Amino acid sequence: MSDNPLFTRRSLLRNAGLAVAFAGTSAAVIRAGAATPAAATTGTKAAKAAKAAKAAVTKSGPLATAYVEVNTDSITNVGQYVLASNGANVFDIGIIFAANINYDGTTAQLYFNPQVQAVLDDAATQIAPLQAQGIKVLLSILGNHEGAGFANFSDQATAAAFATQLSDAVTTYGLDGIDFDDEYADYGTNGTAQPNAWSFPYLVQALRDDLPDKIISLYFIGPSSTTLSYDGIVVGDLIDYSWNPYYGSWEVPDVPGLTDAELAPAAIDIQNTDSSTVTSLAQETVSDGYGVFNTYNLPDTDASAAISAFTQALYGSDAVYLNGTSAAAYNNTGIGTDGSGGANFDNDGYAYSAQALAAAGVSPGSQVTAGGSTFTWPNVSAGSADNYQADGQSVAVSGSGTIAFLGAATNGPSTGTATVNFTDGTTQSVSLSFSDWTLNGGSASVQSGNTTAITTSYRDTTSGSEQTVGTYVFATTPVSLTSGKTVASVTLPSSANQGELHVFAIAV
Repeated sequence: MSDNPLFTRRSLLRNAGLAVAFAGTSAAVIRAGAATPAAATTGTKAAKAAKAAKAAVTKSGPLATAYVEVNTDSITNVGQYVLASNGANVFDIGIIFAANINYDGTTAQLYFNPQVQAVLDDAATQIAPLQAQGIKVLLSILGNHEGAGFANFSDQATAAAFATQLSDAVTTYGLDGIDFDDEYADYGTNGTAQPNAWSFPYLVQALRDDLPDKIISLYFIGPSSTTLSYDGIVVGDLIDYSWNPYYGSWEVPDVPGLTDAELAPAAIDIQNTDSSTVTSLAQETVSDGYGVFNTYNLPDTDASAAISAFTQALYGSDAVYLNGTSAAAYNNTGIGTDGSGGANFDNDGYAYSAQALAAAGVSPGSQVTAGGSTFTWPNVSAGSADNYQADGQSVAVSGSGTIAFLGAATNGPSTGTATVNFTDGTTQSVSLSFSDWTLNGGSASVQSGNTTAITTSYRDTTSGSEQTVGTYVFATTPVSLTSGKTVASVTLPSSANQGELHVFAIAV
């Protein structure tokens, strides 16, 4: 990471202890199936948008990266943060910091220190679970003061040989790609060459040939960041992302070929950048239309307060630390678009109308205040899963004092028992009761303990038509929680006395 003294950061990963040389699948095996350079370039550009879209399925806004110094912290923590509004992952890309490019007196060698090696050897429990959550896991490669670096390969063949070592590692350990960090190479040490114009383009071209469908990113620093094209090879046409290396600052990486959606001009140190700077950088990322927000120094402890400083600006939601628990995903699509079917809130073919909700002042990510509580409306588009149909699932939330729910019953009114789970392992039972979403076709009244939060004059049908009937969303009266305890999650009722309970948001 950047050695600029203006920016506070954790000490850099060093090649502590006995370095372990990588010995993986032979280069001949890997490279025999590689795409041609032209095909790799075309495929990479076509795949970028798809990869970004997949990572952001359950949230709207820039991607978020998390560099983790695995000498001291666990890469698994990348998957321990979700948005309070809908349970979406905060981080889209986790980066193992860092492997090294070393020099054996003749050639560059990929080395893993014992901590990095341990993470890779334990990929089944440290990497695969993140990928199952939809999080991409990259391996960052860093210089190690031995003279070998990405910018001083003597020719195309030696660059390709190192690219093979990298692609072997990605294949062997099931990684999603490689991140280049051209620091601490100490070019010229041990009689090595100084940087040249062709080395990094040759390296990236060879790696893209080997890994046509994986992510390649550039930490925008060092000689490699200044040699981005050579003899028709344009690095920006081959890599997926680039990010600013200076924490607590705004600096747009100058990588021809990358779009704003593939750049992270903002960079923060989660443990050291002050919250006002974090928020300001996140706001600038959104307002200027950039697609990635770069973070570093994710710790093993709960950093949800620091992380919320950017998730509020990026996604309109606080971050919640799961602390080993799992977060539920929305399991019901309750909001449709007028004239198109698909949404089915009550499982009988009817849904809320996005247009009617907008007319009532409610849109994705907006604030809804009712019954003494303020809720964040699900930040998803119409036709996507947008609420929890209660089925005993646990929803990540954080806070203390009181709890209230925003939602409605179908075929109700409906009542069940929710369980509030505190960070100290204790629990508290609370009753969850909602009136029917149409007040039973207008024949019933709002039940005690509910306040009408949203009113619309019609609902949609799965056939695309509209049905004129008063349709509502309700807020429950806040319930006091045990004093001095912090909420970690809420387990929704596994059953109701009748009908179904649906929760759009929870306020604590």
